[in-house]
Amino acid sequence: MRHVIFFGNELHGDDGFGPAVYQRLAEFDLPADVRLFDAATRGLDALSLFDGCQHAIVVDALEPGRHPGRVSQPAAQSLLPESAVPGHGAGLGFVLSALTALGAPLPTIIVAEAEQVRAFAPGLSPAMQQAVRVTTTLLCQMLNIQQASVGHA
Repeated sequence: MRHVIFFGNELHGDDGFGPAVYQRLAEFDLPADVRLFDAATRGLDALSLFDGCQHAIVVDALEPGRHPGRVSQPAAQSLLPESAVPGHGAGLGFVLSALTALGAPLPTIIVAEAEQVRAFAPGLSPAMQQAVRVTTTLLCQMLNIQQASVGHA
């Protein structure tokens, strides 16, 4: 099995990148060995989504920076645990640290640099809308999904 796990909060601007890619990819006819998971903001609770798969791919937004919408595939080891008050905010960095501590294989990471993340301001910036298209195409290539094969079940 291959799991694609999407992180993000669609109510917080460009942080909704992961859920937007999830919605787009869910429209396709997927190979039988591919499962999609909208992890939203589950943090360490998302560790169970990595169980039972041969390979995992994680999709998430990066904090705003100098290149909004830029899609990249950083090494999982390069993403550090986030600074947070103990007991609060265990994001993707913490998930990757936990997987490492458990001796689990690290996933492939696909991220896009956000333009803006604002609480309770849904909707993606134009740069992130383009990143959704780029990432959907990339995932279709990685997972051998025909982009013309949109399912209507």
